[in-house]
Amino acid sequence: MSLVDDPADVLAEIQKTPAARTPLVPPRPPLAPQTMSTLRRLTTMRTNGIATWSERAYQEDMLQGSFFGRSSFTLNSPAWIRHVLIDNYENYRRTPAGIRVLQPMLGEGLLLAEGKTWKHQRRTLAPAFTPRAVNTLVPHMLDVTNETIQELAGQQGQPIDLREAMQRMTLEIAGRTMFSFGMTEHGTALRNFVIEYSANLARPRLFDLLLPLGWPTFQDIQRRFFRRRWTSFVRKLIVERRATAKPDAAPRDLFDLMVGASDPETGQAFSDDNLIDQVATMILAGHETTATALFWSLYLLAQDPASQDEVAREARAARTAGGEPEIEQLKFTRAVLDETMRLYPPAYLIARSASGPDVIDGKAVKKGDAIFIAPWLLHRHQKLWDNPDAFIPQRFLSGTAPDRFAYLPFGVGPRVCIGAHFALVESTLALAKIVGQFRIELLSTQPVMPVGVVTTQPDYSPMFSTTQR
Repeated sequence: MSLVDDPADVLAEIQKTPAARTPLVPPRPPLAPQTMSTLRRLTTMRTNGIATWSERAYQEDMLQGSFFGRSSFTLNSPAWIRHVLIDNYENYRRTPAGIRVLQPMLGEGLLLAEGKTWKHQRRTLAPAFTPRAVNTLVPHMLDVTNETIQELAGQQGQPIDLREAMQRMTLEIAGRTMFSFGMTEHGTALRNFVIEYSANLARPRLFDLLLPLGWPTFQDIQRRFFRRRWTSFVRKLIVERRATAKPDAAPRDLFDLMVGASDPETGQAFSDDNLIDQVATMILAGHETTATALFWSLYLLAQDPASQDEVAREARAARTAGGEPEIEQLKFTRAVLDETMRLYPPAYLIARSASGPDVIDGKAVKKGDAIFIAPWLLHRHQKLWDNPDAFIPQRFLSGTAPDRFAYLPFGVGPRVCIGAHFALVESTLALAKIVGQFRIELLSTQPVMPVGVVTTQPDYSPMFSTTQR
């Protein structure tokens, strides 16, 4: 088959091939023992939350235990997950520990807001993330991806840190789609903020879990000092962007859309302080999770040459007259991303605290009890998936969509990620263009282990090589 065949023919051939190949099974952390002390679980959680689960967690519908004097429920049943995230979602809010960890970076933005404040923010932001609005931002995505490809072309024959390359690329896309200017001047500072916080303040400690939210811990004091510096930095970006504003011009980026937005029910727009939190949320949540998904996709494709070649064939067959891929034709590329996010979900854990009493599967839930929904577990659960630890993109081409409460890369329900479509468009186009241009090979021989700390990160950055196709 040539590299310019009809995309339908490419897809038909792809769907014929999975049975003929032994699927890739990437490494994962060792299973935890069946019983762990609270101290050991806490210590392990701080370094890698994924390593706290035993074999039972991948087999049973519910795990019930205790968590610092409160009952805890880990849910693996789609029916009960629907109950918590949709049917009775207002009864389940972020845990105090989760707020402590995320609030210094995200403030009162959409990800952490609750109740009427969240509803106002969601209604106000929704028009900026419709497919039509995202389409206007695609040229920014393609420009940055093409620049990254040029940089990679200049590094052929050399070891390349593709994780860093994807972080820089998605950060630049975040900057241009948000502000219409590049992050050359500010990118290093922004990355330093993210690295500093992730390394020092994003991991919950004992008192973060034990003390009420209103009682500051030593880490909270450090987080407050960090937040002052962080919000000052974001405010500087906003001031710089406003200096280039063009009165009465059509919106050219997310910032224009957010500034011009108002709640359709109340007519209320964002205050300057809340705008800072929204910008911080969109830049951080967008670029870090997308970079991680792209890194894991390239890591898997480097170990599965047949799938990598299929992405390359599809990318070239889907090119339009302008030379850019048509996203509707990138079905296998999208399946690779879907399967990657199944194996390495961007958010490995969703934690909620019950605001009031409830009943789940006949078991009483009391106010303050902890509810855990772990996409990492759901996506690898032995009752929900065939060959759950294997990389099989074709499972997303079968024509039968997975249960929407068993596959949660962006959450589900009213609080589903508002930027999901944006992220999928960006990552699908970027993956197709990069793999369509280069053959990716993994140079490092040490296994890459996933680490669950806020997002599903690699334990180190392996080296790759790229060769022009």
